[in-house]
Amino acid sequence: MREAGGGRTYYWERHTEGDGQWRGEERPAREDLAALRRGLGREAGEVPQMWPFYQTLNEQGRLTWELSAEHLALTLFAVHQRGKDRPVHRADIGLGTAMLALRRSGKYSPEAIDRRFSAAATATSLTELTGHLRGLITQLRAAGRDGGEHALDYTRLTADLRDWQRPERAAAVRRRWGSQYFAPRPEQPDPGNAAPGATPGI
Repeated sequence: MREAGGGRTYYWERHTEGDGQWRGEERPAREDLAALRRGLGREAGEVPQMWPFYQTLNEQGRLTWELSAEHLALTLFAVHQRGKDRPVHRADIGLGTAMLALRRSGKYSPEAIDRRFSAAATATSLTELTGHLRGLITQLRAAGRDGGEHALDYTRLTADLRDWQRPERAAAVRRRWGSQYFAPRPEQPDPGNAAPGATPGI
């Protein structure tokens, strides 16, 4: 999937096509993932160890929406991939879809996932969103320890994070996340017709 990258090849795309398999023997090195995790809670471009992994740096050193989005996606990918034998980047699994799988995993209280995901979707700053997403990705990683597949499309997430920062596009991103998480499916009731006390859609 290349649509979000505009022809760029993000770090996770160098190692997998997004099909659940590694690209040959090109697995992310532990030291690479450790370098990316150093960016947690830091501003994009602030951690020298991350510089070789960016695709959106610019010669002027400007902090752009694209760079901020890539930085956050890189750090979350490094958290998610740590200690995993299989790729956690999987094409066409949006954030809402991944969180719905987490909700159904039985690893955590559905109500707790609802609250955290709703908090992420309604965050009003990138710092606030980062904190919520880090918690959700940590839970997603932990849920996969029992052999379950809990993956996420990090290229799509990068595009969402870029657009989330644009006032005219943020609402569309939130609707997409909410639709993936709450849209009626054959195996579940329409949230709009849920029993009293059920968590409403975003």
